[in-house]
Amino acid sequence: MPNTKITKRQFLRYSGGAAMAAGVPAMVGVGAANAAGLKTVEMQLGWLASNGLLGEVVAQAKGFYEAEGLELKITPGGPNVDGVGSVAAGRAEVGQISSSPSVMLARAAGIPIKAFAAGYQKHPFTYFSLPGDPIRTPQDMIGKTIATQPTAHILLKALLAANDIPEDQVEIVNMGSDMNQLMTGQASAVTGWLTNVAAVDVLGEDRVDLMLWDTGIQLYATVYYATDETIAEEAESLAGFTRATARGWHYVRENPEEAVDLLVVAYPNMDREAELRAVEKVLEFVFTDATAESGWGTMNRENWETQIAAYADLGQFDGDAPAVNEVMTLEILEMTADARREVS
Repeated sequence: MPNTKITKRQFLRYSGGAAMAAGVPAMVGVGAANAAGLKTVEMQLGWLASNGLLGEVVAQAKGFYEAEGLELKITPGGPNVDGVGSVAAGRAEVGQISSSPSVMLARAAGIPIKAFAAGYQKHPFTYFSLPGDPIRTPQDMIGKTIATQPTAHILLKALLAANDIPEDQVEIVNMGSDMNQLMTGQASAVTGWLTNVAAVDVLGEDRVDLMLWDTGIQLYATVYYATDETIAEEAESLAGFTRATARGWHYVRENPEEAVDLLVVAYPNMDREAELRAVEKVLEFVFTDATAESGWGTMNRENWETQIAAYADLGQFDGDAPAVNEVMTLEILEMTADARREVS
């Protein structure tokens, strides 16, 4: 099984943080007001646009950001786009990244970013198998071949460690974006996001799902982050962004079909029928008991501390593990607590 540890030098190169390390000046702060007098906030995605943006798209369409004095600009990511580096260098004020460990690894590599909200309270990452060879529990992986994306090897290693399964009892192989290795019997399980309905459909209705969350590895997904300086100097704008986004997600929950229509208008390459089937699943990860109690976007220190400890135990940090206060802040959530609870 390959070593997935990332050094500070590698992270700086891959994340674009090398520009900061070399002394390139950062352009931090919310953009200047536009002609309508609204502050422009650019949000850099870690990957391509997806249904994880339903709340933002609705908030844009319904004028929720405008009501906060903001204009939101969403910039897609992709295989050749360095999202963390863009935020770290000040080209974007806010970043949205798929999984919480990315923020931890960035901080450990010396990139001064910090999470301020979590869009998905539960991570949709899932191990998919078929009824003829089901993987219903971590113990079912023993003696099996599990195919997962190269960047997700560490998640499987964390799963095995959390369930006292020696790594040499499971064969981990690489996969791409499709489910071919499962369908052809080359692997007993493949991985992906449960909310990616179009990709999962090929497995049929009888597939067996084992969510990473249910194995004891409880990560946040669609995490919102900014630099330390932006959080310190533009807290009011980040609070406005958070309130508007919370309102957008509330509207999605109340009007899911309309929300999907707005998403497809904004991103015509998306399949409306697939997204209509996915929206209910998406909302299950966004709205949980935690949001009912504390509002949309909530996070807690204990969860982050557990994640940091798990990655430290697996030797994923180059040097000392980051402190929880370096990785996340509750400041923006506390500033918006009442507004977020009202729409959760």
